Amino acid sequence: MGIEKVGIVGAGQMGSGIAHVFALAGYDVVLQDIEEFVLTRAMESIRANMDRQVKRGKVSEADRDAALGRIRITLDLREVGPTDLVVEAASERETIKQAIFEDLGPHLRPHTILTSNTSSISITRLASRTDRPEKFMGLHFMNPVPVMQLVELIRGIATDEETFRMLEGVVERLGKTSATSEDFPAFIVNRILMPMINEAVYTLYEGVGNVRSIDRAMKLGTNHPMGPLELADFIGLDTCLAIMNVLHDGLADTKYRPCPLLTKYVEAGWLGRKTGRGFYDYGGDEPVPTR
Repeated sequence: MGIEKVGIVGAGQMGSGIAHVFALAGYDVVLQDIEEFVLTRAMESIRANMDRQVKRGKVSEADRDAALGRIRITLDLREVGPTDLVVEAASERETIKQAIFEDLGPHLRPHTILTSNTSSISITRLASRTDRPEKFMGLHFMNPVPVMQLVELIRGIATDEETFRMLEGVVERLGKTSATSEDFPAFIVNRILMPMINEAVYTLYEGVGNVRSIDRAMKLGTNHPMGPLELADFIGLDTCLAIMNVLHDGLADTKYRPCPLLTKYVEAGWLGRKTGRGFYDYGGDEPVPTR
């Protein structure tokens, strides 16, 4: 069977962005979260981002209105079950993801494909907790989803060829490009990106440079669009730490040891843009370095 109806679990920044691109590509979307205000905020964000695309001439008003009409929100996880494809986009904690898939199990159709937007957790391990490991894959979107072109496709050890080919087709219909990764900790993008960010935090921790100098050096010296500390704040320092811990635990190599300063910021609740403070303070008109 083809994929026409998509269920998305988690309506945060990633989940709302995923709903956005699926709806614009013509899929019917059921967007679920456990908090009503998160769903309300997600729909406001989706509309605002689509309005921005209309102003830039990338999307017509008719296509925007049709896409918004294809998104249905719900607090009930059971309503995600009768879809052709489920994309889990909840917090980057394995216990939460496992619980979601276990709760979904009794409500799924026989042909439903399960995917996780995890940026680092083992697909094989997540799949093993379901009744359909052969129909389970990693579908890792980049943030912000409507803008970024790449989607990582990650097969678990049991994923069958039909599932992989169907998801290749989904990515193509979304107008994005896929890269295939083996199921190793953090896959491709974060296996390379997070150690760079962690090293930037070590560079700050050891006093080699301050926040502004480190970011300026990487932006102007290597032509990166954002400095690594600015990028860490954008991603969320808790997410960066979680991925570094997955790398450190999964590969048992000391080069992946999270910087103590990154841990300290997370302990303080300074998680970046989403909390108003990380390596920068976002309380004013312009971000101000905190170190």
